[in-house]
Amino acid sequence: MTTYGPHNPHPLSQMRTELVWEGKYDEFGNRREIDVAGLSMPLQKIETIDEPRSRAEAQGSLFDEQKAHRDDFRNRLIWGDNKLIAASLMEQFRGTVKLIYIDPPFDVGADFSMYVNVGDGKEVLSKEQSILEMIAYRDTWGRGSDSYMQMIYERLLLMKELLSEDGSIFLHVEPDIGNYVRAILDEVFGRENLRTEICWKRTSSHGNVSKNFGEIWESIYYYTKSSETWVWNQQYVPFDQSYIESHFTGKDADGRQWTTSDLRNPGYRPNLHYDYKGYKPHPNGWAVARERMEELDRQGRLYFPKDKTGRIRLKRYLDESPGQIAQNLWTDISPINSQAHEALGYATQKPEVLLERIIKSASNEGDIVADLFCGSGTTAAVAEKLGRKWIVSDLGRFAIHTTRKRMIAVQRELHDVGTPYRSFGIYNLGRYERQWWQHESLKGAENEHRTVVLRFFRSEILNHPPSPLIHGRKGNAFVHVDGIDSIFMRDEAAEVARAVNAAGGREVHCLAWDFEMDIRQAVAAIEAEFELRMRLHRIPREIMEKNRAEVPPFYEVALLTAEPIVNNGKDGITVDIKLTNFVPSLTEVPARELEALEERAVESGFDFIDFWAIDFDWSPGQPFNHHWQDYRTRKDRSLKTVSDAEFAHGNAGKRTACIKVVDVFGCDTSITVEIET
Repeated sequence: MTTYGPHNPHPLSQMRTELVWEGKYDEFGNRREIDVAGLSMPLQKIETIDEPRSRAEAQGSLFDEQKAHRDDFRNRLIWGDNKLIAASLMEQFRGTVKLIYIDPPFDVGADFSMYVNVGDGKEVLSKEQSILEMIAYRDTWGRGSDSYMQMIYERLLLMKELLSEDGSIFLHVEPDIGNYVRAILDEVFGRENLRTEICWKRTSSHGNVSKNFGEIWESIYYYTKSSETWVWNQQYVPFDQSYIESHFTGKDADGRQWTTSDLRNPGYRPNLHYDYKGYKPHPNGWAVARERMEELDRQGRLYFPKDKTGRIRLKRYLDESPGQIAQNLWTDISPINSQAHEALGYATQKPEVLLERIIKSASNEGDIVADLFCGSGTTAAVAEKLGRKWIVSDLGRFAIHTTRKRMIAVQRELHDVGTPYRSFGIYNLGRYERQWWQHESLKGAENEHRTVVLRFFRSEILNHPPSPLIHGRKGNAFVHVDGIDSIFMRDEAAEVARAVNAAGGREVHCLAWDFEMDIRQAVAAIEAEFELRMRLHRIPREIMEKNRAEVPPFYEVALLTAEPIVNNGKDGITVDIKLTNFVPSLTEVPARELEALEERAVESGFDFIDFWAIDFDWSPGQPFNHHWQDYRTRKDRSLKTVSDAEFAHGNAGKRTACIKVVDVFGCDTSITVEIET
């Protein structure tokens, strides 16, 4: 019989408390490690946005960069999977991020649809989540809370590496999953580094709750990387009126309200023992020397009791008080309502004052703030206004578009009031790795995936194709089907064009689940180089439905045409661009609304434009430079279809302009236009 004791401890006596979920350990009982090097990918800059400067240069006016810009740091808005993004940021930003705020999605159901305005805003349409978002969601919740916790755990490990030694992380989550998330945070950052759990009252009482108490709050877990040092700036909240009435009872002749605090020295100081105007000091002495006491007296800052047995007190004026020290119960910040000035119609949008309190408390001007689930871009907007550098990302194309518009507006706002700002770039990141359909339904077979797609596209399957990049034929055109675990990128487009050209083809259909942002810009140059037509089609999600028989529509990436307007005025030759036609892609429109919208999309395509911009001096391989843009807002639904940039190229000659249009669903397309001056 085995005897357990100090020299032979029982195995259970050595176990530690740990949260375990499916996927945390591999089949051999080893903790799954994150292959940071394998996940790291180069970030590709696809846009540069410095709106006030670009506008000034387009019109040939001066731009004082030293006064307008805080420094040379370019903020980053990144589209892609934040696990890959965090790993890819490691080389440049490991240990430099001062504050991370994240508001990851929780289990709110599979419906990620939202509503968008069309044209003048009187008509509202439903927008579904993108294929990429749908796959990410099903990956996140495919195994319930197990897969959600693995998702959070992997990202927190990477984020910890990005944080500086005195950095902090704030994780915003609903109470339903909060207890699990806190255990993961304890494991990654250490329980000793939990500073507090903030409870934010997000809404008022619920009157329709059945057999339960209504949930009106959300948790924000605040952890620091170190238990020894971290950035901290005390925050305050306004006094309640009842507190003001009960405490600030004094009033000067001019109406200023005040309260008092004692002038007692906390420790015994014999040199601070002195009588002042007949008033005796505290046993420990006054808190200030005689010279300071006389100065406070001249300023009217002292309260003298009528009875000289009392002691002099210091006046504290209400209009000089920062308020009460903020605690961890936040009831003074209201959620965004539909009529709020900052409301963008984004379901999970957080109020700017909430992020302002967090960013002010745990960072200083010039520090880097990150949000890898940025949504509508609130973290970036507040960070910019507070003089912080920022790095934000999201998987959703609509989120990237919403944030882009928002940050252009912030740049304009700061520039107009003479406040320095930073320019920003939009970056792209490689493929998304897992797709549940291939794994669950097709058992990982790439060829089977292409067979299914080609069948629904009603094209011929080529058993002996002239190239591995050519998979089918439809009429006189070849067909390429992109991989199920990838985004159709510009490099791949060039390879497909090269293969089609070598096979004697003049047209190719490229079918993909999702396309690299700004793919049209690259394809325009590729078409010109190989003298062929490339038609880009999004693979419809309906083909993944079980027992699907009806053929769903394969919509092409939006059709866009434009023409240059060259003016020869008294100040020289200037150029503008006129949009001549736009037919949006309806890929993310729910099937129930497609029939009604298809005709309107052709007849009134401009109503579907939410944003458009021009790079008047574009060249292949270079990021899109925003020389001019116009976009709709919630309050102003008008949109120019002819630019008013009056761009001055300077010397005469041939140039290329690139026009980028983003529709109300967040899908973008770009074309190039040749300009001769």
